Amino acid sequence: MVARLGLMLFGALVQGAIAANGPYDKSSASASTSASASASASATSGAGVKCTGTFTPVSASAFVKNMNPGWNLGNTLDAIEDEGDWNNPKVTAGTFDDVKAAGFKSVRLPVTWAYHFTTGSPSWDVDAAWLQRVSDVVDLITARGFYTIVNVHHDSWVWADVTASGANLTLIEEKFYRLWYQIGTKLACTGSQVAFESINEPPGTTAEHGAEINKLNNIFLQAINDAGGFNAQRVVNLVGATQDSVKTSQWFKRPDAKFKNPWAIQYHYYSPYEYIFSAWGRTTWGSDADKAALDTELAAIRNNFTDVPLIIGEWDASSVNTETASRWKYFDFFIRTANKYNTATVIWDNGVDHLDRLSHVWRDATALSILNNAVAGKTNSLPDSTTDGSATTQQSSAYAYHKAGDAVTDVTLPYLFNGNTLSSIKNAKTGAVLTKGTDYSSTSSAIVLTSAFLKTVFTSSTATGSLANLTVTFSSGAPTNIDVLQYATPVLGSTTAKLPATSTDLFIPITWKGQNRPATVKAIKSDGGILIDDWTQYLGPLQQGRLTYSGQWDWDANNVILKAAVLDAVRSAGKTTTFTWEFYPREPTNVANFTLTV
Repeated sequence: MVARLGLMLFGALVQGAIAANGPYDKSSASASTSASASASASATSGAGVKCTGTFTPVSASAFVKNMNPGWNLGNTLDAIEDEGDWNNPKVTAGTFDDVKAAGFKSVRLPVTWAYHFTTGSPSWDVDAAWLQRVSDVVDLITARGFYTIVNVHHDSWVWADVTASGANLTLIEEKFYRLWYQIGTKLACTGSQVAFESINEPPGTTAEHGAEINKLNNIFLQAINDAGGFNAQRVVNLVGATQDSVKTSQWFKRPDAKFKNPWAIQYHYYSPYEYIFSAWGRTTWGSDADKAALDTELAAIRNNFTDVPLIIGEWDASSVNTETASRWKYFDFFIRTANKYNTATVIWDNGVDHLDRLSHVWRDATALSILNNAVAGKTNSLPDSTTDGSATTQQSSAYAYHKAGDAVTDVTLPYLFNGNTLSSIKNAKTGAVLTKGTDYSSTSSAIVLTSAFLKTVFTSSTATGSLANLTVTFSSGAPTNIDVLQYATPVLGSTTAKLPATSTDLFIPITWKGQNRPATVKAIKSDGGILIDDWTQYLGPLQQGRLTYSGQWDWDANNVILKAAVLDAVRSAGKTTTFTWEFYPREPTNVANFTLTV
C-alpha cells in the first residue's frame, strides 16, 4: 500500500518532467515532496536489489548469436487470464527437455501480467505468487543452459495500448514503470543468459505512437536499472510499433545514452499473411517473387540498423495449417535469409503448431531438421511444389498421391537437390531400404518412384490414408519425407442444412479418405456472388472466393466446421450459400459441397 501510494505521488510530480523520448527523471520530484511522500518514492526507486552472486557480462551481439535458434513458450504464461486457460498444460521441466533435444538454444517467455495485479485502485502491484511462478519457470529454462527472454506480453493491448481512444498516457507510463520495477527486482540476480523485452507488439499507427513507444522503452530501462541487482548490465530487447519491421524502421529511436544496457531490436515476421495464416485459399509458397519479397523485407530493417543486433522474436509457418512441401521451403529460405542478415530467430509455438507438450512429440520433425541444418549453414534438399498463382491444381513432392481405383504407374516427384546428391530412401514403416533402379530412380530435378514398388503399397484391398513413409537422405542437409498416400474424396455426413436461427459454429460430420484435413473452403451465394471478401475474385483460380482458416473455418477428427462468423455472413446476405470444401491434393474433383439455405 505504501509503495503504491508513493508511486502515485511520484507520478503526479513527474507528469510534466518526462522528455519526448527520455526516461523518468526522479530528481525533479525530490525537492518539493513531503517527508512521507519522499520516503514512499524511495521505496520504489531506491538503491535496489544487492546480489551476492557473480554476473558475467555479455554483449548484445554475443547474446543474439548464442541464442539462435530460439523457441517461444506461447499461449501459456501469456494466456488470458491464467496459465492453462488456452488449452496448454501448465509448464513442466519436460517441455524444456524436449525443446533442448530439438536443438533450440533459447526460449522466449511471453508473460501477460494484466490479470495478476493485486486488487485495489490503481492496482499496480503484481501478485507475489505470479512473480514467483514466472521466476520458477525462468529457473527451469536457465537450468538447461538456454538463453532466455522475459517480456510483458498481452498487456500491450489490455491496458498499455497508447493508441486507445482516451488513453491516459501518464497512467500507462507509471504502471509500466511499476510493473518492470517489480519484474526487475524479482529477476535482478539472474545470470546474463536472461534478457528482458520491453513489451510485445505495442499498437501504433502514427509517428506520435512510435514516439510514445520509444518513451516506454526508456521507462522500461529506467525501471530495471532502478531495481538494481545485475540489471544495469543485462541485455535488453527494445521494440518499435507493433514490432513490425517497417514501423520499427520508421519510428524507433535509440535509448537514452545514460543507460548502459547492451541492447538489441526485436521485431516479428509473419509474411506473407495469406500464406502463414491460410487465408483466401493461399496454400503455395516459394516462387522467385515470394523469395524476393522476404529477402527485401529482412534486408530493409538490417540496412536501417547496420550496427544493431536484430532478433525476429516471432515467426512461423504452422505444421497444422500450411502445406508440407511449401512449409519446408519456407523454413529453409527464411532461416537462410535471416542468417544472411545476421538476425536471430525465435519460432512461435502456441502448443498446437509444433510441439505436442503432452505427448512430447514434434508435429513436423522434418521442419525442425531443416531449421537446424539451415542455421548451421548446411544446404538442404527439398521437395518442390506448385508456386504458380495462376494454377488450377496443386502439386506437392512431399506426397506420392494415388487415387483409389486408378491404375498404379510411376510417380515423378520434382525435387530441389540444391547441389546435393540423393543418398538413400528408406521405408520408415517397414525399415526396408529401397533399391535404386528397381524401386526408384532420380534425375537432376526429380525422384521417380517406380510402379513396381508402388504396386507393393497400393493394392485392390488397401484402404485410403498414409500407407508408407519414405525417409530420403542426401549428401548434406536434413533428411526429408515422402508420404505415400492413397486417397478418395471425403464424404460429408450431410450436404445441406437450414441456416440456424442463432449463430454458433456449425459442425458437419465427415468421413476422411486420405490426407485428413481440408485445404480450404469456397463460399458462393446463390446469385453467383462471393459470400465474404468479394475482392478475391481478382486472385488466382485456387484463391477466388475462399475463406480464411481458423476465423471462418476449421476441422477436427470427425467434422469440418463453419464458424459462427460465416453463418452471420449468410444471414446478413440473405442468400442460400454453397460451401465447397477442398482437400489435398487440390484438384477440381477432390471436393465436397455443402449448401446452407436461408
